[in-house]
Amino acid sequence: MFEQLIDKLQNSTYITLETTPPHSARFKPVIDAIEELGLEKMVDGFSTTDNPLAKLKYNALFASQLLQNRFNKPVLATMSMRDRNRIALQSDLLGANEANVRAFLALTGDPAKISDQKEAKGVFESDSSLLLDIIGALNSGTDMMGKAFKDAPEPIYPFAVVNSHARNPKSLQKKMLKKINHGAVGIITQPVYDIDNAKLLIDLMVEANKNSDQDQDATLILGLFPITKLRTAQFLDAHVPGIHVPSYWIEALEAASKVSTDEEYKVGFELSKKLFDDIKAIHPKIHLMTANQFQIAKDILA
Repeated sequence: MFEQLIDKLQNSTYITLETTPPHSARFKPVIDAIEELGLEKMVDGFSTTDNPLAKLKYNALFASQLLQNRFNKPVLATMSMRDRNRIALQSDLLGANEANVRAFLALTGDPAKISDQKEAKGVFESDSSLLLDIIGALNSGTDMMGKAFKDAPEPIYPFAVVNSHARNPKSLQKKMLKKINHGAVGIITQPVYDIDNAKLLIDLMVEANKNSDQDQDATLILGLFPITKLRTAQFLDAHVPGIHVPSYWIEALEAASKVSTDEEYKVGFELSKKLFDDIKAIHPKIHLMTANQFQIAKDILA
């Protein structure tokens, strides 16, 4: 399952869909919604988020196992450094391994101070590089202290993230290089909103791979989050670091919003769909994020 996903990542078309576990004791309704739309037939795999914005959600590891069991498609389980020290990280990876959850998206994580759990404290023993190093150790058959396991884990596949925009693009290349050198097989960008931005990121990744100390190149995966509301575009551009929404998107959505809500949605969807198709034509490695608005995902993928 995972070997096929990595083969597609490196050699073919690769499309994954993000799922966000809910503030609920049940993840099954999310899976049912995916199945009702037939989305599992349109993607190569899924991801599950890990308490984004430090808000309490259903566990990403259990959600990943449920998704895999239903669709027999690989899932990237997000794992945040905010909530675990190296003991807990290794323990979770070992337990997930036997459950065949073996692909992980390593994140440092949003700060605990913005959590809805007001007394929560962030662990942050290190940034996401530590998790990539832990996975490297486990893949060699030992824990972080070099102690061999009685039964070695099955191969684990580490992924990482990078911003899609920076005032100094070379800073993005530097971050890519760091994550490649720590063993990431794939690097997912924050959402992109311009084909020239996508091309720049592809070029930066090529250079990062040239300068890495790894035998195998890592693959860039371009993030895409469809925008269908002016307010969303303005918020992402103004308040989310590492994301830039071009002025022509905002101007088009603003003009459409003055006509009607339906026109606003139509214009935003058309911009998003065109960008998806343009990216797929030049670099068909895409991670689609829709905040569980799965009908939009289906319309984009159709």
